[in-house]
Amino acid sequence: MSQSFNGIASTNAIRSEMRLGMTWFVKAGTVALLMLMIGTPVASAEQTATEAVRGTIDEVIHILNSEELNQPGRSLERRQKIEQIIREHVDYKDMAKLALGLSWIELADIERQEFIALFVQLLRDTVAGRIDNYVDEQVLYLSEQHEENCAEVRTRLSGRKTDTFIDFRLADRVGHWYVYDVVIDGVGLVSNYHAQFASIIREHSYAGLVNKMKEITLVVKAFETTTDP
Repeated sequence: MSQSFNGIASTNAIRSEMRLGMTWFVKAGTVALLMLMIGTPVASAEQTATEAVRGTIDEVIHILNSEELNQPGRSLERRQKIEQIIREHVDYKDMAKLALGLSWIELADIERQEFIALFVQLLRDTVAGRIDNYVDEQVLYLSEQHEENCAEVRTRLSGRKTDTFIDFRLADRVGHWYVYDVVIDGVGLVSNYHAQFASIIREHSYAGLVNKMKEITLVVKAFETTTDP
């Protein structure tokens, strides 16, 4: 995210310490956006995993291309509508659980809910400043593979500034497709977060990880309240 305001130094310091900048992840703004687009539950008996991925991407792109929502001063509203789609249809519990790893077992229910909320916010903050940078990227659907109740949809994001392979891993749960991991140019999102979270917990404890996630959230919220094109 490129940000310019008085607190940018502290933002960079926090993100550097957490190593959540993920150079491989943010090299193309819409890569992160696409990761969050997927997950709309659709009956697997009626649609393939590829159709589920394609349908949800199309729905979000429709919002991005809306003339009404592209008026000056409505970028925040546009982002909120996208977030609403995501929150209504995505279950982030398993993704957060896998990313945290063994520490999840030791948490009370209220702590798990707090971590899920912070994890979702972390993903949201990754894409919040890049949604407006969507420029004519084309999503190519390459293949779909199945193993038991899971599927992997391979795609390629191609455009003037982007050439990235993205594999969406989905599980069929009670007749609905849900993404549980995304692999970007061979690097898994969940495993990447898991490694970084584990490192921070070793150095600062679980409470230290939570505090750092909260710090990032507060800095980004402060930035968003002062800038809305």
